[in-house]
Amino acid sequence: MTVNPISAGRVQSAIALASSKTGVDFDYLLGQAKIESGLNANARAGTSSASGLYQFVEQSWLAVVKKHGAEHGMAWAADSIGQTAGGRYTVGDGATRSAILALRNDPTAASLMAAEHASDNKDVLEGTLGRTANGTDLYMAHFLGLGGAKKFLSAMQANPQATAASLFPQAAGANRSIFYASNGQPRSLSAIYNRFADKLGAASDSATETRNANLAFAAQSLTMGDSTVVTGNNESADDALAWATRAMAGMGGSLNANATSANSLLRPSPNNARLAYMMLAQMGGR
Repeated sequence: MTVNPISAGRVQSAIALASSKTGVDFDYLLGQAKIESGLNANARAGTSSASGLYQFVEQSWLAVVKKHGAEHGMAWAADSIGQTAGGRYTVGDGATRSAILALRNDPTAASLMAAEHASDNKDVLEGTLGRTANGTDLYMAHFLGLGGAKKFLSAMQANPQATAASLFPQAAGANRSIFYASNGQPRSLSAIYNRFADKLGAASDSATETRNANLAFAAQSLTMGDSTVVTGNNESADDALAWATRAMAGMGGSLNANATSANSLLRPSPNNARLAYMMLAQMGGR
């Protein structure tokens, strides 16, 4: 069966929408999606059940949809998911289960759930670590699950040079290139953490370039007719577009939110949010 590719514009529009609805930083979400799937909404892992833009495994996906699906128009899915006494998430009807899991390949559903998942994990990790969680901490929670991330980060605080594969043999078996160097030597906890930090930072830089280009395109090409232009009190559409152009020229590098910056992770600035809305206005019809 041939799967039709989903356009990059639709993917980025979905991520921008998730950011605006949840308050989770756009750069972080876009950077995470670049690392996980290369912005391919139909990506599938060969060594696990992971699928979609954010490579959710089945149990993680069912858990986040059960908790947050109803908030985002997926009550039918949330209501269909049960949980065993042992904590495993289940769906009684096979066809319904398949439909819920298929939502991982929908950019809007995947982005919304990834944002909610990040927000939930941030709260728990901060309580465990006794410090503000950064983007790399959140990525560890996505990669290893919340319990795995708590174990990883706590162990790294105690002994950064401990061998990661010995603590996470199952994850190491499914992700050998992450847990082992090219010469076969096992990587330490700190080495893996720093590699993720570097990758997330590079993805965020690339994401910012893409986002800024889209914002510039939106500001230049929004029409004054049927398109939605985000205006302030007593502000004309022309004034709004002029403001966007000045904002992008004046903010420049400040639009870039470092993926490991805790301050911007869940609190995008009002100006960034407004520019994202203008991008959505242009991209939403695509």
